[in-house]
Amino acid sequence: MTAANGFSHENLALTPLRRYRANVAAAVTLIARRRSLRPWPGIEAARRFAVWTAAFAVAFALCMGLLDHSVAQAMSRLPHWIVWPFDVITDFGKSGWFLWPLGVLLLVLAGLPARLTRMSHAVLAAIAVRVGFLFAAIAVPGIAVTIIKHIVGRGRPRVGHFDPFLFAPLNWPAAYASLPSGHATTAFSVCVAFGALWPRWRIPLFVYAVLIALSRLVVLAHFPSDVLAGAAVGSLGALMVRQYFALHRLGFSVGPDGAIRPYAGPSLRRIKAVARALLTP
Repeated sequence: MTAANGFSHENLALTPLRRYRANVAAAVTLIARRRSLRPWPGIEAARRFAVWTAAFAVAFALCMGLLDHSVAQAMSRLPHWIVWPFDVITDFGKSGWFLWPLGVLLLVLAGLPARLTRMSHAVLAAIAVRVGFLFAAIAVPGIAVTIIKHIVGRGRPRVGHFDPFLFAPLNWPAAYASLPSGHATTAFSVCVAFGALWPRWRIPLFVYAVLIALSRLVVLAHFPSDVLAGAAVGSLGALMVRQYFALHRLGFSVGPDGAIRPYAGPSLRRIKAVARALLTP
């Protein structure tokens, strides 16, 4: 793979273990290097961020004060035949469904055999950059939410009989880890990250994210404001990771207008050719 994509073609003659270690080290060095681009003019971006932050603060306060208690009570009265499907759906909001396959794929890509052509290594490098972006865009918001929710220590709906103002800061039991919703964070980070690479998937990805968020309300795991906060953190975290990758010219380009666009990925024909080369004895 090419050094520009995080894998060195000079490592081909190394033993498998040394090649694996060299590829991982090259990828980490590439991601941690100084950005290739200067940040684009940020006055307008800062203004938009301030507006969105203010809108979120207002929406969160309204949710907490007007909706949380009544919605939680309404969810508690739903019949089992409605709750049961959402109890199944909500499990697909766990980050492990995405992070484990992506992490394993990254490890596999770093240790592939060296008997491939330079073009094949370039294709694999392009795939590795995209997989790395997806992994980081889901993991970073997830880690942030895990820390925040245990610092905030908000009681889940059933803990305080639907009291949205029950807090026990720095409380580590799961019963006091309601704000923000981790499942909603994962769902919306997945929506933004995968949608950034494949814009045509955005509608079904958004439907998936909304279903996961709704399921957290139906199974009484969270209040509406918890889900709103999780959606905000997941979306913002994925966008920040995308900006980081774009400034380093990894998987994304920055246009003259400051818009971030994904680079064209390897075609299915090239991916199939590399797969055949890997499977050929």
